[in-house]
Amino acid sequence: MSYDRRVTQPSLYPAAGDGETLPRDDLLLADPQLDLHALATRWAGYAARRPMTAEEMRGADRRAQRMGVPGTELMEQAGAAVAAAARAVLNSTDRPSSGIVLLLCGPGNNGGDAFVAARYLAAAGRRCAVVLVASERRPGTPDALLNWHRLDGLTDVERIHAGTAHEVAVLLNGLERAALAIDGLLGTGVSGTLRDPVLHAVELCLRARQLGVPVLAIDSPTALDLTSGQPSEPVVRADVTVTFHRPKAGLLTRAGQLLAGRVLVAPIGIPAQADRG
Repeated sequence: MSYDRRVTQPSLYPAAGDGETLPRDDLLLADPQLDLHALATRWAGYAARRPMTAEEMRGADRRAQRMGVPGTELMEQAGAAVAAAARAVLNSTDRPSSGIVLLLCGPGNNGGDAFVAARYLAAAGRRCAVVLVASERRPGTPDALLNWHRLDGLTDVERIHAGTAHEVAVLLNGLERAALAIDGLLGTGVSGTLRDPVLHAVELCLRARQLGVPVLAIDSPTALDLTSGQPSEPVVRADVTVTFHRPKAGLLTRAGQLLAGRVLVAPIGIPAQADRG
């Protein structure tokens, strides 16, 4: 994938300071010309933080909620960050970006982040196909379910349930016309061998990339271990990965760097005190 080499004026996109402007409230991210350079500059301070493992991230998330930060708020900020990253990818590629955004979503909170992102993208005028890739017809966590229902009635969002390998394979029709594919299948909780329908959804992401459709991964490319950087097979290969709060150790390994592509680290409102167990 070839990206536009435009350089955004640094003064227009300063790195966020200690005051932490979160994605939902960051007016600079609303710029219709936002590109990857600008977004990376804005979040540079977070990318420079100490890396953490998947378990450390789960612990920080739990402690943040015990400190009074609702899980729904963390998901809202993560989804807003993903939407900003998606728009930046679309503004940075030499590929026509007028097609639909395909969001492949697991039943957990990684999928919930994608549901929120779809809502923000629709508000920005992007057409989205949101695919729940799960044998169940409803997301499996309360926060993800809440944000699945928040997509009700949005004219620019089509919700699809793909509960079998065949139903995922149907999505191959017209895949080459998509503007962007978003991997919201599995995040920090992936373990063991992938099973259908997620297995075929990973293969769909790989096929999209072969067709020249850029792939954006949420938190981690699905089937890449965020702690060790060891991939399972098959594993999503992303052009850009947006992860949260701190860099993840697995994304800094040789395999992680190869599979994650360009990594952005976005704030979502986890207090610094939540990093300490």
